[in-house]
Amino acid sequence: MRNVQRLLKTQNPRIGDINVEDLVDNRYIRKLDESGWVSPLWIAQEKGFFAKYGVNVQQVYMPGSPVMIASMASGQVHFANSGGTAALGAAAGGLDLRVIGTFTSRIPFDLVVRPNIKNPKDLRGKRIGVQVIGGTIWMAAMLGLEHLGLDSRRDDIQVVAAGDQTMLSQALAKGTIDATVVDSAFSSDLKQRGFPTLIELSKTNIPFVSNGIVVRASYLIQQPDGARNALKAWMEGVAYALSPRMKPAVIETIVRRLKISNAALAEQGYQDLLRATDRKPYPSVDGLNNVQRLMKLRNPAVGDIKAESLIDARLIQELDQSGFIDQLYSAYGVK
Repeated sequence: MRNVQRLLKTQNPRIGDINVEDLVDNRYIRKLDESGWVSPLWIAQEKGFFAKYGVNVQQVYMPGSPVMIASMASGQVHFANSGGTAALGAAAGGLDLRVIGTFTSRIPFDLVVRPNIKNPKDLRGKRIGVQVIGGTIWMAAMLGLEHLGLDSRRDDIQVVAAGDQTMLSQALAKGTIDATVVDSAFSSDLKQRGFPTLIELSKTNIPFVSNGIVVRASYLIQQPDGARNALKAWMEGVAYALSPRMKPAVIETIVRRLKISNAALAEQGYQDLLRATDRKPYPSVDGLNNVQRLMKLRNPAVGDIKAESLIDARLIQELDQSGFIDQLYSAYGVK
């Protein structure tokens, strides 16, 4: 880029005044499903960690995997903070995405129900709300039902796409759905209003990929340093978020980003973060296999993919073996 600038400014001197770095834009995107456990990404941006490692990042919010995949396919977006659905869906369509890290390799949600549902059998013939059919919350709901010995088709459980977690909570309160899957900040609020948690899926240790880093394989080849430095910045965001001495600042971020006015809910969001975040985010093969198993019910082509071929753990392994991750946690007082 600098060589191009040097040549062009001989024809137009004003081009020499442009900061070349401003034209290089590595982008992260996230779906509109926000919760406390994505705080490290917010923090890495707000505290300047991406800039510290020489990466110019613009966070772009997108409402689901199809839009995200299209943006990555066009080259508009280089990275995504997403579940395994993106990588598998893209691979089925011929796009070369890779999962280079998994910050949450277990289901971080709770299954919340209306007061008249006392046990799993009571869900038969009822309606369960998810964000979108085929999305991360849908998969968590299906795995949760499976864990309880239920099957949505066999047990006539109607799956309803009802929007993000705020909208799902509202739908449960209004009675338009009978159950839903949300993180514990929302489930705690619902519990206070009389809606019990049927099962804390976060405690079942069901393998999953719900907070991963997805990148084009071609980008990893062409710009390995950019990918490595972006991962370093994100890891420092994790270290900051998990640091006990940074707790007040992290909670303030959660309150501001999620527009929470209830201090107890903000605290719950913080506890979600501590509980759900993997300290060393190696990509989860078992989690991706679980996602694939569900996805192929709706897209048979996904079943032909070798899930392990979508995982590239080289960068996270390099940062781990070099001592970079341990040094970060030591500096921030994370045990």
